[in-house]
Amino acid sequence: MFDIGLWELIVIGILGLIVLGPERLPTAVRTVSGWIKTTRRMAQNVKNELEQELEIEKLHSDLKKAESISSDLNSEAIPEELRKSVQTLQQAAQEVTRPYETKPSNSTPPAKE
Repeated sequence: MFDIGLWELIVIGILGLIVLGPERLPTAVRTVSGWIKTTRRMAQNVKNELEQELEIEKLHSDLKKAESISSDLNSEAIPEELRKSVQTLQQAAQEVTRPYETKPSNSTPPAKE
């Protein structure tokens, strides 16, 4: 990313030791490394979210293609890739709705007092 070599790290370490002193240098290094870890974690989260959004967008476009093809022709004319995308979307929809499915019960709710 920044292409910092060994000699550059040594110079930074010596300058930090001179400026901060041996008492405060370990604390400063821990603080900076914490910032770097936090920044990397945030960048990874953003990257993962973008990949998910791109996958969702691809699935939506494939679904629209499949709908347009199936309305014009019979379902056998749909390419295998589009068929897989439609199946993936159907499975995702079932997984999302499964927790919210409730079985109708014969009992009546308790009366409010």
